[in-house]
Amino acid sequence: MKNFDYQSDLGNSSALGECLAAAGLGWDACRKKAELFAAAAGALHVGQASGLPGRQNARPTAFFVPGRIEVLGKHTDYAGGRSMIAAAERGFCLVAAPRDDRLITVVDAATGDRICFTLDPPPEPPPGHWSNYPMTVARRIARNFPGANRGVDIALAGDLPPAAGMSSSSALIVGIFLVLADVNQLSGRPEYRDNIHTETDLASYLGTVENGQGFGSLEGDRGVGTFGGSEDHTAILRAEAGHVSQYAYCPVRFERSVPISSGYTFAIGSSGVVAEKTGAAQQQYNRASRLASAVAELWREATGRDDLHLAAVLASSPHAADKLREIIKTSSSGAFAPPALSARFEHFLTENEEIVPAAGDALADGDIAAFGRLVDASQHAAEELLGNQVPQTVYLATSARQHGAVAASAFGAGFGGSVWAIVETGRADSFLAAWSEAYRGKFPENSPAGNFFLTGAGPAAFRIW
Repeated sequence: MKNFDYQSDLGNSSALGECLAAAGLGWDACRKKAELFAAAAGALHVGQASGLPGRQNARPTAFFVPGRIEVLGKHTDYAGGRSMIAAAERGFCLVAAPRDDRLITVVDAATGDRICFTLDPPPEPPPGHWSNYPMTVARRIARNFPGANRGVDIALAGDLPPAAGMSSSSALIVGIFLVLADVNQLSGRPEYRDNIHTETDLASYLGTVENGQGFGSLEGDRGVGTFGGSEDHTAILRAEAGHVSQYAYCPVRFERSVPISSGYTFAIGSSGVVAEKTGAAQQQYNRASRLASAVAELWREATGRDDLHLAAVLASSPHAADKLREIIKTSSSGAFAPPALSARFEHFLTENEEIVPAAGDALADGDIAAFGRLVDASQHAAEELLGNQVPQTVYLATSARQHGAVAASAFGAGFGGSVWAIVETGRADSFLAAWSEAYRGKFPENSPAGNFFLTGAGPAAFRIW
């Protein structure tokens, strides 16, 4: 990759496009990202560092952080399960300049919305406001890396639909952390070296930054208020361009990477039904997580074993599933009734133990028809057992198949959000037009907030060198 001059090349679409293409983005995505980086650089006043109070006269830095596509593995990661993931070619473009104090500023280049706080335990953010994510990162860094003392000015510009199931919240957490880690040289600190040895470890750690758990000797806190896992952070940091990757979790473990069949691409249909994990959907999202934890706790109480999560329960014995079914039938859990516990367990069993492994095999074999049938089964299980679907996402998945997609499924936390479809590249534009038009006719009240676009399987987060 060519040497990159931040002071001039962030405004040079051609030079920046070359750098982005070398990282694995498609040319159309490169053009759009070059525009976003230029907007972020403009909002940050790159080139005027010496004239801005508190700004170091130092070279700025820039990162691209993608959103993720959860191909399969609905609500499996925090229960120790597996998922199939890819990165989208949409995400956040961040440009940052170090400061000579502890102040952190973050500005949205599109809206001009700006937040300011210090690299200390920052003030409590307003409920449901996007400032929760960067403030959570700063609070955790101050707790885990007490020697970090350098603030930063950050401008971000993005094209990822917010609260649409593509993990814009986790992408923001990852992006803010990468910037603060870079300007504070966290990777050279003993606390970092003792706990984070690989990019996979970093994904696991950032999952705990979001959910509030500890990681090794790095103490946890309250997080952002959701009880999720590290699937999103793994996809954002470990995805491979042109591939679907399969990982297992708790701890994060790579299982395989499968290339997307030649001649196919992703289409994304965002329903316009907001599913923000720090907003109204948080209680529903956390309920799915608590149900999985409650089932595992029933197992531990009945057997005296110490299996931490559902995946460990199922791995403990060939007869564990049948035994757990009997335990659930006679359970007296005060929080959840046996039918709810049973449905949650059966969903995890179906999705994690049956669908994901078989779908990975089908995709690796190039059997797109079999892959599509397994994805249909996953979508049906989400509707009937997991219960995280809304009429809009159910319709989008069904409609995508009717319009010729070889596979389609809702993804993410659910209770709104988006649906992905895999379509033939040659007819992707016509498919997208027909799919979005059908949705507008069915749900005219939601379609103005919806978003339909094509994306390849893109690269993981990267720094612009």
